[in-house]
Amino acid sequence: MTLSIQRFRHLGFVLKVLLVSLLLLNAAHAQDWNYRVRPGDNLWDLGGRYLKSSVPWQRLQQHNAVSDPYHLAPGQTLRFPIAWLRVEPAPARVLAVRGPAFLVDATRGDQPLHEGMQLPIGSEIQTGEDANVTLIFADDSHLLLRDNAQLHLDQLSSYGSTGMVDTRLRLQRGRSSSRVTPARGPASRYMITAPTATSSVRGTVFRVSAGGTASAAAATEVLEGRVHVSNRRGGQLIESGFASTSSTTANAPSAAQALLPAPQLQAEQLRLSPLPLLAAWQPVAGAASYRAEVVRADNTEVLLAARNLVEPKLQMDDLPPGELRLLVRAVTAEGVEGRDAEQTFTVPDGLPAPLTLAPQHAQTVHQPQPRFEWARVPGATGTVLQVASEPLFVQPLLEQQAHGNRARAASALAPGEYFWRVASLDVQGQRGRYGQALPLQISDAPVDPQLESGKGQKGELTLRWQAGAEGQRYRVQIDRKGDFTRPLLDQEVDQPQVTLKQPWRGGDLHVRVQTIDDDGYVDAFSPTQLISLPCKLCYGAGASALLLLLVL
Repeated sequence: MTLSIQRFRHLGFVLKVLLVSLLLLNAAHAQDWNYRVRPGDNLWDLGGRYLKSSVPWQRLQQHNAVSDPYHLAPGQTLRFPIAWLRVEPAPARVLAVRGPAFLVDATRGDQPLHEGMQLPIGSEIQTGEDANVTLIFADDSHLLLRDNAQLHLDQLSSYGSTGMVDTRLRLQRGRSSSRVTPARGPASRYMITAPTATSSVRGTVFRVSAGGTASAAAATEVLEGRVHVSNRRGGQLIESGFASTSSTTANAPSAAQALLPAPQLQAEQLRLSPLPLLAAWQPVAGAASYRAEVVRADNTEVLLAARNLVEPKLQMDDLPPGELRLLVRAVTAEGVEGRDAEQTFTVPDGLPAPLTLAPQHAQTVHQPQPRFEWARVPGATGTVLQVASEPLFVQPLLEQQAHGNRARAASALAPGEYFWRVASLDVQGQRGRYGQALPLQISDAPVDPQLESGKGQKGELTLRWQAGAEGQRYRVQIDRKGDFTRPLLDQEVDQPQVTLKQPWRGGDLHVRVQTIDDDGYVDAFSPTQLISLPCKLCYGAGASALLLLLVL
């Protein structure tokens, strides 16, 4: 009985929202869309361009009291009743997608969303964990649907070529951000209905949360312009910099409350390039947590990476190349997100990180100025070597360039624990991506003679590369010539390394690796890199292992 009452009440709320929408639609249709006459215009052509097929152009002549329908004065204003205008479907388009996002179809089964996909009226889309999708509508308005969300596209239509678009959406779960193009006429509409309130705008930037949890109510957060938030109990006009919440349809949306201010990023702890990205900020009074996002600088509704944080600090290890923007905002205990701190930066699309040869991973070196070696990356004109006392390289202790594939530390390092990494330089001198930070131990202790005897041991070559996603396998190929038509080694392995127990004769080896996903999808091979093996590695009794680190 209780469930039936709840359903009845929900149905009543939906009907009232539809009634309000119908009243707004009728009010819009009672208005006129104004058109300024251009040279060469006549009522015959204008009627064919803008009017419904059931409305003859002569009615437009009567409505505007035009005496000569074939000779209109340039600059003259013609009034087109909204109800007479041609209405056409205006599908949404998927602009960007990250992670698992689907078009829900009970008949044909769920379809993965992909860039460029057209979504008609009535579509339902869902996003999974750590996923998001960006939609673009007919008037160039954008919507970002965040992770674990569900959205219905209830109305997607345009009034011919007038520029007026009617977009009505239903956010049943999760969060969205919208950047709405200013209205181009009285029939333009952009509405998002959450379970407890509807947000209506005519050109603004705002966020909507569907709420639905014990700690988070539905919320509308306005960043630019104004948004009208309403349900059957009343409404509020929310200005920029304010928010309104609604936890139930039994009460009207709350009065406007100020958004939490943008966090103050600490310049001394901000490092945007090279990766990993590091940031910290002063705690914000009233904040229970923080939200950090990296978006495209030219379209902030395209989300590339996100973190929900408790502490006021951030680390992001990997980001795609391009002009990007870091957004950081404070979040209240009720889940209302505040204003953004913004910082634009560039991640270069540079050369891949070189394979590292020596020292090996976590190797102890008994020299204050160790020699570092790496493979040659095709197209590289040089290499940057960094050494630091911590893996984030906030303040490198050593940074030097080399033109070959090896370099000795320019200054002595005291005994202790260090990390090192290398990046290639292209012909313009632009630095590529750094490889994984490798631990290194510098020791001044005497060398144990037994560690260097190795009598009777055969040489081994161990190739190790950066691990991919969980469940991936790897295919590694080694070739003498580099064309891989008859590779010396072609092997699939479960772990990101392979060991060859037989000795190799000296010379150059070409190496490449590809990943194989758990669903059988085979990625492209990594760029080929070159290893030069000295003869002592082939036959020397003391050469036990060679470490490579490949960033895929």
